[in-house]
Amino acid sequence: MEHQTGHQTVLVLDFGGQYNQLIARRVRECGVYCEVLPYSTPLAEIRGRAPIGIIFTGGPHSVYAPGAPQADPALFALGVPILGICYGCQLLAHSLGGQVTPAQEDSAREYGKTVTAFDTDCALFAGLPAEGVTWMSHGDYMARIPAGFRLTAHSSACPNVAIADEARRFYGVQFHPEVNHTEHGTQMLRNFLYQVCGAVGDWTMEDYCKATVAALREKIGSGKVLLALSGGVDSSVAAALLAEAVGSQLTCVFVDHGLMRKNEGDEVEAAFAKWDIHFVRVNAAERFLGRLAGVTEPERKRKIIGEEFIRVFEEEGEKIGQVDYLVQGTIYPDVIESGLGDAAVIKSHHNVGGLPDTVDFKEIIEPLRMLFKDEVRQLGRELGLPEYLVMRQPFPGPGLAIRVIGEVTPEKLAILREADAIFREEVAAAGQEYAMNQYFAVLTDMRSVGVMGDSRTYDYTLALRGVTTTDFMTADWARLPYELLDRVSVRIVNEVGHINRVVYDITSKPPATIEWE
Repeated sequence: MEHQTGHQTVLVLDFGGQYNQLIARRVRECGVYCEVLPYSTPLAEIRGRAPIGIIFTGGPHSVYAPGAPQADPALFALGVPILGICYGCQLLAHSLGGQVTPAQEDSAREYGKTVTAFDTDCALFAGLPAEGVTWMSHGDYMARIPAGFRLTAHSSACPNVAIADEARRFYGVQFHPEVNHTEHGTQMLRNFLYQVCGAVGDWTMEDYCKATVAALREKIGSGKVLLALSGGVDSSVAAALLAEAVGSQLTCVFVDHGLMRKNEGDEVEAAFAKWDIHFVRVNAAERFLGRLAGVTEPERKRKIIGEEFIRVFEEEGEKIGQVDYLVQGTIYPDVIESGLGDAAVIKSHHNVGGLPDTVDFKEIIEPLRMLFKDEVRQLGRELGLPEYLVMRQPFPGPGLAIRVIGEVTPEKLAILREADAIFREEVAAAGQEYAMNQYFAVLTDMRSVGVMGDSRTYDYTLALRGVTTTDFMTADWARLPYELLDRVSVRIVNEVGHINRVVYDITSKPPATIEWE
């Protein structure tokens, strides 16, 4: 997302935590334009954005440790309200004369859901119940708060869960208001934005859409554009954006890598046949499977697929003629999980961390890079995309390669396609498609003993996964009816060869990711 003018802006300074972009999403959800910048952004640039508020994010460091990221002390003299979250709260205390130390007792360390009491006279907690559940994740302790601050929240284990200096409009919370697990967390952020920063709520998806189309038009000029079209929500919305911006200068390339779900390649082609765009389908299954032969390590699979995608696009680009830009539907969760700033790498997404060092394009454009999945859907509706495309099930770029655990072979893919199709068919028949945000099957590399008829079998275990989420950063496992799971299991073991055991994944994110690899 390019810097937009004419709107009130809140800056989120990134200190390396995993939930940081979630803060930006919540702020935008409240109708306020928001940008995420590295904590090391020069003061002059921050001042130039004229923010109405600044938010310090969480992070994996201890503020007192050598080399831990610090805030420019001049930030505290800007006269701009500041909210510190988790590490950001401790940074406020540490920078302004307080003392942060390792928690001396295990009871002072807090992780997960914690009952917290709030001082509702504090602007941050105005209009909230006096008690609620917050999501904690800290092993350090504010042993002394700075002069001018007062305590505004506490838990049974920790007396200083939140601090406030109302005169300077500085606030800090040890918990994460941006995650769904924190009750009334969005209202706390809204209070900061509207009660403390004076926000008027002048940011909408309609504005974002118009500004992005205009920015793309200006950037691309008369250049030729190649777009990686998977048929998923992200690439479809990116295609609509580019079609709106540059029309006939756009060529959409659909690479069928042989890792799609059952009949999906044909369905994607049919869905885009009516669009007024240049559509090219490249059947590259043999090529991708050849490169994946013998590979079992998930990160290696992703990088191979990412590199091969780029090579295919380069070749298609040469056929079209000089192509200036490659467009990808990368969204925020992809960027975060591939490592942003000081954040730890969870897994490399094929269209972020899996890119080769050099590509034959002037530049890669990622117009959705600052949006979460639900925001991408909003943008799709704004662009007039049909609902069936906007609400399409998320499907990872590497496809079934990361849903086949271990080596990817044509035989394993055939087994998984059939099993996954049965799962999706039964979910739809039970009216449960919209009860989950993502659901799929995984062919594990574990084999176990079973019995079919009078014979002993030694075949694969299939795992089913279903989750509910709003942002794909945190997710809960879906409580599907036992009757549905029973029907799916019976059908799969009876109709699909080489599977004799079906299990259901009941792990949330975190600690697990949504995909298995």
